[in-house]
Amino acid sequence: MTTSFEPGKVVLSKMLERVGDGSVQLPDFQRGWVWSDEHIRSLLASISMSYPIGAVMLLGSGNEDVRFKLRPLEGVDLPAGAKVEELLLDGQQRLTSLFQALASNKPVMTRDTRDNEIQRWYYVDMRRATHPNMDREDAFISVPEDRRVRNFRREVIRDYSAPELEREAAMFPLNLLFQSMGLMQWAMAFIQMKPENPALWEQFSETIVKAFAQYQIPVISMGWQTPKDAVCQVFEKVNTGGVSLTVFELLTATYAADDYQLREEWFGSKVADGIEQRLKKFPVLKSIENTDFLQAVTLLATHAARQRLIDNGSAPQDASALSCKRRDILKLPLDDFKQYAPAVEKGFLKAAQLLHNQKVFTTDELPYRTQLVPLAATLAVLGHLANDLAVKDKLIQWYWCGVFGELYASATETRFAKDFPELLEWIGGGEEPGTVKEATFNAQRLDTLRTRNSAAYKGVYALLMRDGAEDFGTGQPATEIAYFDEKIDIHHIFPQDWCIKREIPRDRYNSVVNKTPLTATTNRRIGKKAPSVYLADLQGTQVTDARMDEILRTHVIDVQAMRADHFDDFYDARKASLLKRIENAMKKPVIAEE
Repeated sequence: MTTSFEPGKVVLSKMLERVGDGSVQLPDFQRGWVWSDEHIRSLLASISMSYPIGAVMLLGSGNEDVRFKLRPLEGVDLPAGAKVEELLLDGQQRLTSLFQALASNKPVMTRDTRDNEIQRWYYVDMRRATHPNMDREDAFISVPEDRRVRNFRREVIRDYSAPELEREAAMFPLNLLFQSMGLMQWAMAFIQMKPENPALWEQFSETIVKAFAQYQIPVISMGWQTPKDAVCQVFEKVNTGGVSLTVFELLTATYAADDYQLREEWFGSKVADGIEQRLKKFPVLKSIENTDFLQAVTLLATHAARQRLIDNGSAPQDASALSCKRRDILKLPLDDFKQYAPAVEKGFLKAAQLLHNQKVFTTDELPYRTQLVPLAATLAVLGHLANDLAVKDKLIQWYWCGVFGELYASATETRFAKDFPELLEWIGGGEEPGTVKEATFNAQRLDTLRTRNSAAYKGVYALLMRDGAEDFGTGQPATEIAYFDEKIDIHHIFPQDWCIKREIPRDRYNSVVNKTPLTATTNRRIGKKAPSVYLADLQGTQVTDARMDEILRTHVIDVQAMRADHFDDFYDARKASLLKRIENAMKKPVIAEE
């Protein structure tokens, strides 16, 4: 087995030469150059002392399956006819800093300590650099674009705006380091200026010039045959100093090679909304990520490819499988994206409508964001068939089985590829999908649901909302309150403080069995009081017992136990009622307690 990379070393001057002639360029997914003036001076000092500055990673060009839009490193003016040989995957900040400071012959565009944009030329103080007791970093300085340093009154206190002024101050301009003719001319003039200068130049040349001339950068070269998904994985591993590269960014760079702006299509432009804005008009879709969307598109594309093979005579077991893992997304042809993206967008919008009917309005109430991927893909294929009542019933059953079976907590890509075709087959008259068959809910699980970290916890909350729970204080359906964006959350029915004083176990009173959707205002009115007390306060003289009992029953609460402050009776009765709700949603019995 051959390795996919080859370690080596390249002399710094040669590497910068390759950057300048365009034979090394950046794939367009790389972020912009962001290093500060302080970073650059520290980097230059490290090289002067022959310290390691980390390896550079390059990818050979020429693989038609790994085509990216390319760009030169910042500060490079590409010569006519430049031909890229390798792509820079890691080392952008370091090489850009070094190229601009040492080889561009232009002031470096960087940032100061307050993150303001500045332009700087870089020098090394020859006397400090050669002094044995001086900190080397103090020898490397930067000066403004006009090469004049000013005090706070804007008075010039140091001037290096002409070569003779540089030599007078013994300040060597670092942009001459790799220009043999310019370096020689500057050095000859410097040596002739003062009697002590020849010795100083000899020491400086031996200490600094030689260090830069001989400096070698470790290089890891990846072969041009490296597949695209490996490029993505490698970049994520080495790019520890920044934000991880996403599949979306890598695909954006791929499509840009064909002049298609995926980023603009997703995020929008000055003249039009993108897919993201259109989807996020629905609060329940606000957490949808571009990778979710690409997964749904890939499901449709691989489903269509498989179906074409079957239609052309391939046996189902021989046809390509559905998949939406990273490697599959990276192989998604641009034509397939253009073909299926509009249908997928409609699929997500239909998914939002279906969830709205289940009274799941916002991202916070959504048990699993990931479950929307196969749902949107399915709705994209179904089109108008999704409006059929029998179809909706099956989709809703599948949805609740996924939630209460807690089947979307891990290995989601595998489940996407399994659920999507099985849902379509089931709707077409076939067998139940695996998610419906496999989903189980153990009655004991209800006791352990205590926080929103659990999908099933959110599921119980959503069922109460869906089935008409009314606020204790206002009598309004919780769904209406949430729809108009008023503050509503899941709160304790028997208050925590009341339970603690009666030594009710924390695990029991914190269970979702003792919680229900209420407004923040109502929760404040409840406070720490016993249920019998706060119910009387909420009723006042205007609300009858019968009306309040009616409200409590919308929360599947045993009215008699609650009014009597009997926590255990309340808990057992409500647990049984909630389990019945879960059974009805899943359309299958829960597993009874042993």
